[in-house]
This record gives sequence, structure tokens and C-alpha cells, in this order.
Amino acid sequence: MLDQIPFLPYVISAFIGIGLAAATGFRVFLPMFAVSLASFMGWIPMSENFEWLSGIPTLIATGIAMIFEILAYYIPFVDHLLDTLSIPLATIAGSIMFASQFAEVGTFSTWALALIAGGGTAAAISSGFAGTRAASTATTGGFGNSVVATTETAGAGIMSVLALSAPVIAFIVAIILLIVVLVLGRKIWRKFRNFNTKSNATIIDVEAVETKNIE
Repeated sequence: MLDQIPFLPYVISAFIGIGLAAATGFRVFLPMFAVSLASFMGWIPMSENFEWLSGIPTLIATGIAMIFEILAYYIPFVDHLLDTLSIPLATIAGSIMFASQFAEVGTFSTWALALIAGGGTAAAISSGFAGTRAASTATTGGFGNSVVATTETAGAGIMSVLALSAPVIAFIVAIILLIVVLVLGRKIWRKFRNFNTKSNATIIDVEAVETKNIE
């Protein structure tokens, strides 16, 4: 009965694309490696325009990039440097992952939808965790950043598996993640801003006391 629904394949493709885009919001190269591996093994079909994802060069390149990306987030200062690049890279990767799931849609329509839905989803999640890492650095001195990095890697892996095996669940989880990022992101940013305000106020008070003592 479901096979008789004309738009069902496009809906499923959209669910897979959103799930993969959400995964790239956590880690850029892990979802790309997962798609490359799955298409190389013949587990998922790939359109002609994205056959390069199924090739051995792409599989090796994304695998190496994935390992370096995961390890780099455990290195102090390097993780913040990557955060400055993660949002634009996640937007591009999320758009590619979304577009790769559509084989028969026109080029302009595919990329317009991919940029809005895929790129937007990836950028929102990536920016949310970048803000979480900044707040972690400010409040824990960087000791909590490894927890954030591990959570991101686990999230990318889980979302990639769900997108390829259970796209409906992946879509629901992606929507929940977006809501959580929007709600908690604002709270974290407010706490981070209040923390900086209090720190600046303390510095000003100390400077005022020192100036008064000198006079």
C-alpha cells in the first residue's frame, strides 16, 4: 500500500538527507565516510551525480579526515580553531549529504532545497555545539571540552546509522536536536554572557581598588 504513494520515495530521501545533515553538524567527515562506505559496499543506492562518493579515493580520504577530525577536538586550542571552520564546512557537507539522496530532481531544485534544509540543519547544530564548547572553556577552564567532543562524535555516529537504517527515526531525532539547540543554546549563551559580565566587573573593581590605593 505504501508503494502506491507517489511522493513516498522523495519523503524518505528527505528524511535520510536531514538525518545525515544533522550528523554533519556534529562531525563533518564521519557522516561522509559512513555514506561513502555504505555506497561502496552497495548498501545504499547512489545517483550518477554522486557516484564519486562510492569510489575508493573518497572512502580513503574521508576515512583519514574523519580520524584526524575526531582526534583534533581533544587538543586544546585546536578544538576552538576547528569550531571557527566547522559551521561553514558543516553547511557545505550537510548540503552535499542531503542532495546526494535525490536522483531525479532538477539540479537547481535539489541544491536550493539542500542548502536550506541540509545546510541549515547542519549549521544550526554545529553552531550550537561550538557555543557549548566556548561555555565549557569559560566555566571549566577547558576540562569539560573532552566530554563535549565525545558527545559530538557519538552523536555523529548515531545519527549516521539512524539516517541510513531508520530514516524516520533519524528525522524525528534531528527535529528534536534542532529544538534543543535553539532552546538550550540561548540559555548557555546567556550564562556565558553573564559569566563574562561578572568577570569584567570583578576586574574593574580590582583595578579601582588598586588605583585608589596608589592615590
